[in-house]
Amino acid sequence: MNVINVVLSGGVGSRLWPLSRKSRPKQYLPLFEGETLFQKTVKRNFFYCDQILVVGNADNYQLSRENLHSANVTDYSEIIEACPRNTAAAIAFAAFSQSPQDILFVSPSDHLISGKDDYEKAVMRALELAKDGYLVTFGLKPSHPETGYGYIEAAGEEVLSFREKPDLENAKDFVKMGNFYWNSGMFCFQAGVYLRELMKYEPEVYKKARQAWELSIYGQLSLEESLQIPSISVDYAVMERSNRVRVVPSTFDWSDMGSFDSIYAYLQTQGHPMDENGNMVIGSSLHTEFSGMKNTLLIQTEDAILVLQKEQAQQVKKIYERLEKEKPNLV
Repeated sequence: MNVINVVLSGGVGSRLWPLSRKSRPKQYLPLFEGETLFQKTVKRNFFYCDQILVVGNADNYQLSRENLHSANVTDYSEIIEACPRNTAAAIAFAAFSQSPQDILFVSPSDHLISGKDDYEKAVMRALELAKDGYLVTFGLKPSHPETGYGYIEAAGEEVLSFREKPDLENAKDFVKMGNFYWNSGMFCFQAGVYLRELMKYEPEVYKKARQAWELSIYGQLSLEESLQIPSISVDYAVMERSNRVRVVPSTFDWSDMGSFDSIYAYLQTQGHPMDENGNMVIGSSLHTEFSGMKNTLLIQTEDAILVLQKEQAQQVKKIYERLEKEKPNLV
């Protein structure tokens, strides 16, 4: 029984525009002590896993290769999706490529995690549960009411419910209740167990993903077969429906670095300059003054500038979606 670190690297990071683009998504930005989130993910899981399997797509697999080369990682395998079909299919491809008893430790490549001892404790418990045939997810104890994450309601390791991203009032209630955890998007389970549950709850995803996998060449999938696969997340497809799910309540520091309020908080801990009103500039060395503003970010790239109040960080996705239609060259 091997443990495979399945590194999901297909995300775009639309809430971090203009830093994150389709040509260089957030997981490949060297903003984190000179490293990328992708590199940190791979290095973090070396100790717990026997193999590395990167699941990426036709648009970014070269970036993954460059990141691995820069991190002196040469022993890995990869699956290259022809087009994004969401996480249920991406994990199915990984499962098809391994023996049924092998454990898949599924980790998105765009998360920032610290707290080594707490992380190790959570991972080792997840591996134990996975060996017993459970589908395991990691729930992070919330440090504040967060509207950008989904939540898991739990009783110990039993999952009572999954909740969508809440409004602020519900998020406050979740934190007060004490048995709600942030849904990390990290998973641990045997390949065969996952495939059986996927076949049970989403047989069309299983069938089409298997057909695409069987016609793949050296881990590279073709576009024609891939387009037939329903696009659905692993949460909706399996985790929210199976009776084999367990959660590991965890206390390590975690962020999906999915929005500029997360980037702001991280850079603040790193001593990034800001003025007395909490205003911050990212991506420019030009002298910048803020007048009448608090907690405002100015983000500059060579072809775009974004001015954003930190509290409105979740709104950037709407800008990205509009630009995708109006000015696709900017995304």
